[in-house]
Amino acid sequence: MKNVMKILNVVLRILMIIVLGATAVLSLTMAYIMFAPDTFPKPFQLMYQGDTVAQAATGETGESGSTSHGTGFAPPPTATPEPEIPELHPGEGVMVDMSTKIINLSDPAGRKYVRTTIVLEFYPSNLEYFTMEAEAASEYLNEFKAEIDARMPLIDDIVISLLSTKTYDQLYTAEGKELLRTEIMEKINSRLPEFYVMSVYFTEFVVQ
Repeated sequence: MKNVMKILNVVLRILMIIVLGATAVLSLTMAYIMFAPDTFPKPFQLMYQGDTVAQAATGETGESGSTSHGTGFAPPPTATPEPEIPELHPGEGVMVDMSTKIINLSDPAGRKYVRTTIVLEFYPSNLEYFTMEAEAASEYLNEFKAEIDARMPLIDDIVISLLSTKTYDQLYTAEGKELLRTEIMEKINSRLPEFYVMSVYFTEFVVQ
């Protein structure tokens, strides 16, 4: 009986040593696979979820020609290039004719005035205007001008208020008219940022 017990103890110890040895070998193998550089020889490579998604998104395939998921993901659609914005020259924008205005100037004698008719040239608000067919372009221009007409009281007020601060000496020279042209553009663009005045034309300008 004692001999049997001794044999069983020896067998159990051997089995325990085998199990511990196998566990140690497995642990060392997994540690080697996980932490050793990928350039080292390994029985297999670990794949993480991020790697799988990255391979599928980039279209990388395995030996069978399919992605790691079998179906993969379609490549992202190519972005549609935005239409090129042409550089407009004077006279190529949208012309809006303002009514003739007679305004007293800020003159000490109070007898000077300016009579002027102004045409504003706006840059189109819709970039597709440059590629529209004739009928669509005409319809857009009508709508665009209607939007500007709705703001015309504000535009008139800007111009009248500005002119009423000027004197005869400030307006009768060519330099004075050019300065006034710039000031009108800047004030309208700052008050109406949804529009953009690109040029100002004086079709009538009399100071007396």
